[in-house]
Order: sequence, then C-alpha cells, then structure tokens
Amino acid sequence: MKIIDKQNKMPLYFQLMDIIINMIEEGNLRENDQLPSERELCDIYDISRSTVRQAIQELEKEGYIYKLHGKGTFVSPKMFKQNLLKFYSFTEEMKKIGKIPSSKVLDFQIISCNEKLSKKMNLNIGEKIYIFTRLRLADNEPMMLETSYVPYAKFLGLTQELLEENPMYDIFAKMYNISITSAEEVFRSVLTRTDEAELLRYTSGLPSMMIERITYDNENIVEYTRSIARGDKFKYSILLEK
Repeated sequence: MKIIDKQNKMPLYFQLMDIIINMIEEGNLRENDQLPSERELCDIYDISRSTVRQAIQELEKEGYIYKLHGKGTFVSPKMFKQNLLKFYSFTEEMKKIGKIPSSKVLDFQIISCNEKLSKKMNLNIGEKIYIFTRLRLADNEPMMLETSYVPYAKFLGLTQELLEENPMYDIFAKMYNISITSAEEVFRSVLTRTDEAELLRYTSGLPSMMIERITYDNENIVEYTRSIARGDKFKYSILLEK
C-alpha cells in the first residue's frame, strides 16, 4: 500500500488524490465501489479530516468519484469518450467499448410540421413528420434522452415496434435504402430538467450536454434529433491540426 510522505513538498491532499486515482486506474477500485469513509481514510493515512475532505472534493470535481447522500462515496463509472471527427451512432459506439446498447421508445407520434421544424428540416409547413423520444441505455444504465423528427414521406410504415427492435440507422439503410452521407451537430451545456433527470437517473440541475443533430442523405435531410446526454457519462474530443 502506498503511503503519504509528510516530508514531501507535494500537498498531502494531492498525495491522497494520487493514491486513490492510481487504485482506480489499476483496477483495485472498480466502478461503483465504495471508498473508505473520511474517518477510515484519516486513520489509514494518518492525516487530518480537512485534508481528506479536500482530496474528496477535488476527486469529485474531476469526475473520479460521486457521492450518495447518507450512503457514502463511490467510484464513478468511466466516461465515454466520443471522437467527433467521423460520423457515429450510439449503438455502434457502445458496442465498441463492450457495453450492450438498448433503447426504450417513450413516445411515438405523427404530427404536422410547424414553422420552426420546417426551417430545420427543409420541409413545408403542414407536412407530416414522425416524432419519437427514446431513452438510450448501455448495460441497462440510462445514458441519453433523444427526441427525433424524421420526414413521414421518406419513411412510410415506420412504427414504434420497429424502433424498439432495431437501431434507427439500420432501419434507414435496410428498409428504406437511405445512406447517411453526413451530419451536422451543435453542442451546448444545459442544466438537466427534473423530468429529464428522472428518466436518466441523474440529478436535476446538474450539467448535461444538449446535442442537436441534422443528418443528411446527400442533400436531403433525413433526421433532426435533439439529445440530452448525461454530463457524467460523456466527454467529446476533436483533433485540431495546423
């Protein structure tokens, strides 16, 4: 077991952070494992409670741990890192990291396109569109809440049952011969609403990422989706080259 060196110029709380991070990265502490209590950490490493609290606060800020009121402190599940340089789908990306993706269709309707949606999707006001909301899960854990709008005329016969049994892009390709050629996404940080938090098993008021995606088959828009991704589950990266 690593010890804290009180002769080291490195702050004691930082040394404790380093010990806990190493235990997580080496697999000695796994996702959702409970950390020792503040009192136990004080006794194990012979340090003050204020030092322990500072280390815990910093580890929580950096996303290594999370707290459950009245229960203790736990190791955070690993965040999913999404590369933005290429087109991606939730289903395929979850499979790549060894998780089992699934979706629950919470709502499915056919509505008339209003002015706002007509501009987003390049449709005429009054045209029919499908609107459906899906809860996206990985290993049965809620990750993202998606509301999608797709043109009715392009996807005649689309049903809730199809979406519950198949990934949406598989339906587009196999049943409607739609090839996804590009997508445009806009990201912004938002505070999670109470209704969203309940579905995502998250905390209302904490940050989430709102993602708006417009997907194209050549010049034709085939999907407009607004997603709320849990702030503790996703991080996004892009490589910038000079």
